[in-house]
Amino acid sequence: MQSTAAAKGATGKSSRVGTPSALAAGIKEGAKAPEFRLPRDGGGEIALSDFAGKKLVLFFYPRANTPGCTREAIDFSRLSADFAAAGTEVLGVSGDSVKAQDRFRDDHKLSIPLLSDPQHTMLEAYGAWGEKSMYGKIFQGILRTTILIGADGRIARIWRKVKVDGHAEAVLEAARAP
Repeated sequence: MQSTAAAKGATGKSSRVGTPSALAAGIKEGAKAPEFRLPRDGGGEIALSDFAGKKLVLFFYPRANTPGCTREAIDFSRLSADFAAAGTEVLGVSGDSVKAQDRFRDDHKLSIPLLSDPQHTMLEAYGAWGEKSMYGKIFQGILRTTILIGADGRIARIWRKVKVDGHAEAVLEAARAP
């Protein structure tokens, strides 16, 4: 785990996430989930340690209030009671500001916490930040990715290059598995 001074980085804001080696290597199923602590919609912070002993779904989305991200967040919100019945919490994560996350939550009546990671620390640690291309232009951005963390704190499943339609249901099915 990083020291408190190293975790705060140059901005002085708390955003502990993994170790440098975890950042470079990416994550794999079976690996220990990288630590994080980020601000959330509505105020306050959420950390991985808040979910000790529980399953946790992290869905990383490129931008609040865009069509695909909105459908995905609505689907996870719609199924939030089913995830809870499966002993699983759900968090959405993007690089949007807390203010943008608040607006996203309110505009679409979302029931799941939304984390703000504008410095991409958690996004990088979880392999959800990388090279993308659009209209022939290559750039760095958020890769639509979902991670299921088991109650043991290890990565149980990783979905990369997520297609939104039916995705939340597939994640729920995986979360229900023992």
